[in-house]
Amino acid sequence: MSDPILSRGVKIAEEGEPFPRGATFNGQGVNFALFSAHATRVEVCIYDDSGEHEIDRWALPEFTDEVWHGFVPGLQPGARYGYRVHGPYAPLQGHRFNPNKLLLDPYAKAVMGELRWAPELFGYTLGHPDGDLSFDERDSAPFMPKSVVVDSHFSWQQKLGRRVPWDQTVLYETHLRGFTMRHPDVPQELRGTFAGLAQDAVLERMRDLGITSIELLPVQMFVTQQTLIEKGLSNFWGYDTLGFFALHPAYMAGPFIDEFKHLVDRVHARGMELIMDVVYNHTPEGNELGPTLCFKGIDNASYYRLMPDDPRYYINDTGTGNTLNLSHPRVLQMVTDSLRYWATEMHVDGFRFDLATILAREPYGFDEGGGFLDSCRQDPVLSTVKLIAEPWDCGPGGYQVGGFPPGWAEWNDHFRDTVRAFWKGDEGLAAPLSRCLTASADRFNRRGRRPWASVNFITAHDGFTLADLVSYNDKHNDANGEDNRDGHSDNRSWNCGAEGPTDDAEVLELRARQQRNLLATLLLSQGTPMLLAGDELGRTQQGNNNAYCQDNDLSWLQWSEVDARGWALQEFTRRLLELRRRFPVLRRKRFLTGQATAEASGQSEGVRDVIWLSCDGSEMDAAHWDDPHTRCLGMLLDGRAPSSAVPRAAHDASVLLLFNAWHEPVHFTLPAHPQPDGQWLVLMDTTEPDAPAHALPAGEKVAVGGRAFALLASGE
Repeated sequence: MSDPILSRGVKIAEEGEPFPRGATFNGQGVNFALFSAHATRVEVCIYDDSGEHEIDRWALPEFTDEVWHGFVPGLQPGARYGYRVHGPYAPLQGHRFNPNKLLLDPYAKAVMGELRWAPELFGYTLGHPDGDLSFDERDSAPFMPKSVVVDSHFSWQQKLGRRVPWDQTVLYETHLRGFTMRHPDVPQELRGTFAGLAQDAVLERMRDLGITSIELLPVQMFVTQQTLIEKGLSNFWGYDTLGFFALHPAYMAGPFIDEFKHLVDRVHARGMELIMDVVYNHTPEGNELGPTLCFKGIDNASYYRLMPDDPRYYINDTGTGNTLNLSHPRVLQMVTDSLRYWATEMHVDGFRFDLATILAREPYGFDEGGGFLDSCRQDPVLSTVKLIAEPWDCGPGGYQVGGFPPGWAEWNDHFRDTVRAFWKGDEGLAAPLSRCLTASADRFNRRGRRPWASVNFITAHDGFTLADLVSYNDKHNDANGEDNRDGHSDNRSWNCGAEGPTDDAEVLELRARQQRNLLATLLLSQGTPMLLAGDELGRTQQGNNNAYCQDNDLSWLQWSEVDARGWALQEFTRRLLELRRRFPVLRRKRFLTGQATAEASGQSEGVRDVIWLSCDGSEMDAAHWDDPHTRCLGMLLDGRAPSSAVPRAAHDASVLLLFNAWHEPVHFTLPAHPQPDGQWLVLMDTTEPDAPAHALPAGEKVAVGGRAFALLASGE
């Protein structure tokens, strides 16, 4: 097979170094280093400022420890480039080298331009009778974005490493574009960008709400698949990362990565953190019929998990066509290098890992002691940042909630499903609810893990918003162009009597109360709460529970349309988070056991950190727990119980949480007060959220409305 690229005049670069990977400016020029175990030749193509015209080409002369490297003198930051990698085109053996295809640098710190879908992007000839076994000789460069050499210098104003303690953490899952596109305090030209999110009014609102940690949906460079573009849709969520070191160009108001650093600096200046949602489990190159954009053309057999008996085909544990091979040391190194880059160079405070089970998967399956998890645990940087797993994938044994090692937090879908179903009115949930309210110790209380390991959530980007959860029985995803077949059907939602928008005042009042119930349960439970941005304002997606492709008003937060109910819900949310900060018993650092323990003050009688109460004030017994009709229970958190092994001279206030998912009001008999003659202070009631606090003595009955929640405290 002829190779026209080899016949062109190519300069030979200087020797350079095999480390660090990628393009590194040293003041005199740029060092290029690219891992490829099976390549026979690597060339760097340099483009003009437009990225359209190739102006130079250099061969990397050295091959050290499977790394190709060379130094180009005089090259400056801002240079546009891409790789052409030569080697065998032998799909049956897992090799798909094609030097006619320009490739992104896996370590590129910036990317310029957009991917434009065209047949030239594929290593084989589309429509050829041999399919992916054919070879396409057309140049893909005109349709490819270009990697960019960067200058990493930045004058940080805030110090690195001031983390928010886990027990004080409140996560706020936020879409950069969706949050700012209609924000009245963000200048029009900055909406949808890092500079827009960095505006004072935006960050101060989050801080004043009580948010500690902004968790951004993917902001690394990603692409939109051709099938979505043909439907007039886009990859709004961004879960198709191609550049693990680069920011998504469309999220930048200008050409420099300093814009993101400025955002992080401003977040830190307000005492908050920035967490990145990252996707290291797959790439947009798909399976054997996908395009050749980066890894597939650099070293397909190393970067991807291929079928052992037929390496033409890909293992698809992600459901997206391919799976990155983190069992390969160089691929594992690339992922951990990427994480360290964001943590050290960009000052990011932590990561939420999409389909994290994939990352812990070895050829034989999920392994808590696998290479990636071990790398994170021993790494001096990664072991100190927040690591949050989405602990499932679609492969064998992919569901691993509670299965990650110490140091990791995990999304807890048991909390989501149980709390939704309880407030919906489903039966037999008293015992499962009690476990969720106490950070799911049955799953997480092992090996010294702490309650914060359970990341509690009611809603997330994937699924109904909070307002839609109480407004729709069924999903309404017709706008996605898949005949409403996409998205989950088991939402455990309830429309409160009318499907979708309604003017029925009774239905609207019930929906508002149910939202308050769900928020109170989320934000006052043990563990780490995660709030979906906009839920505190009653944001709707009109029943669409899979808005991954809706980069429009359906997904954008419509600030100008927030009504009085929405602003009242925001104030209610702020008060909940204030209560969480005010009462340490709501965020214990140790799992609750319910076992009697001598008080830290030295009194002889034991106290129990949690007691479960029935409506008459007595302790719940087996009959209550086993009764499928039990929809009312009380949770007493005794502030006198030790919060750690270190003795204390004083104790915290006690808190009583009352849950009533029954449709009729229930009268709870208040338990004994921790102090003689002390009174319980009613601080929160979702039936009357604006009612002033009032005191009640022990033994008195407190009315909790139908489908309502109340919080009482012993004082401080």
